[in-house]
Amino acid sequence: MTSKSHKKHALLTKPKGGAFGQQELALIGAPCNVIQNLSEQLATHLKTEYGLGYADASHQNEMAASAFRTTYTDLIGQHGVRFEHDYMASHFRVLFNDCDLVLINGNHFLGESQMVIINEQKKASLEKKLDRLSDVKLFILDEGVEELFPFLKTHIKNHEDIPLLSIKDVTGIGKVIKNIIDAYSIPIKGLVLAGGNSTRMGHDKGAINYHGKAHREYLADLLNGFCSQTYLSVQNESINFQTQYSIIPDAFLNLGPYGGILSAFKQDPNSAWLVVATDLPLLDATTLKTLIANRDKSKMATCFHNPETGFPEPLLTLWEPRAYPILLQFLAHGYSCPRKVLINSDIKELPISNVDALRNVNTPEELKVVRT
Repeated sequence: MTSKSHKKHALLTKPKGGAFGQQELALIGAPCNVIQNLSEQLATHLKTEYGLGYADASHQNEMAASAFRTTYTDLIGQHGVRFEHDYMASHFRVLFNDCDLVLINGNHFLGESQMVIINEQKKASLEKKLDRLSDVKLFILDEGVEELFPFLKTHIKNHEDIPLLSIKDVTGIGKVIKNIIDAYSIPIKGLVLAGGNSTRMGHDKGAINYHGKAHREYLADLLNGFCSQTYLSVQNESINFQTQYSIIPDAFLNLGPYGGILSAFKQDPNSAWLVVATDLPLLDATTLKTLIANRDKSKMATCFHNPETGFPEPLLTLWEPRAYPILLQFLAHGYSCPRKVLINSDIKELPISNVDALRNVNTPEELKVVRT
């Protein structure tokens, strides 16, 4: 008798990054007050361009942390409730979701990448923590120190390729962090919402021929000129039309466009999704180019202001990866309206020069007007 392997959990794509954020830098190798002071200086220096978070343990002399967008302090042994690490890690990611990068006190927590401070007082301690140095981005010489410790040269084979700066050079260290943030690549994938029932139109809106082919194919072709890959969002896998594009069936059922967006993020939570509704017959490449050119990765989404509704337009929107947990959170509170999410979130809203690009056609009467 043969036994079948049992899969306990669904196979999901996990977001990139560590316990605290998509981008993390652990500062390690110096006393905690040195790490705190440097972190505060860096957050202040970069505040006008980026929102940094900070994660630390509790100390007698707490810093004001006014320059940080988000802070977390572990009270060490004074928790009223204790959680398993994986459970807490998911909550940390939510706390720091609006941060471009999280600085971490590496004396207490691990980080995906590290900045190593060369400090004589913590030399012995650092030598015992070499296993934490998995991706060193910068060496920082503390006051009175002129070179790397020999054990660092032995342990980190590419140490000569890693920048070396003085702890007083806050501008230089800030530039390294800026380059790390800017270099982090988030691909854009396209999604045509083509899975509606078209109840008001009376027939499949995605099949309407405005430009010589089914409009869902036309829109997918349009998106494909700007995206690494383009998909059609449909209610289920049993489609009754031919397409050259891959499909994403709804994994979140009966939620309309909201379910389509969530299903795309479920498939790939590490890409941004440029979402277009299939009932936009006058959308053009220039409008898409404007949207992408003005993309702000530090926001939850980039979209256009619709002057006719007076609100952001959700169905021509570039949703960043940080939108995924926010969309799920709204759903958990009983909301499934993409526009409501945009209105109540940190977004970049653009004026639009071609208002017709947002014209929505859902009824035979609206279709007749567009075609005349």
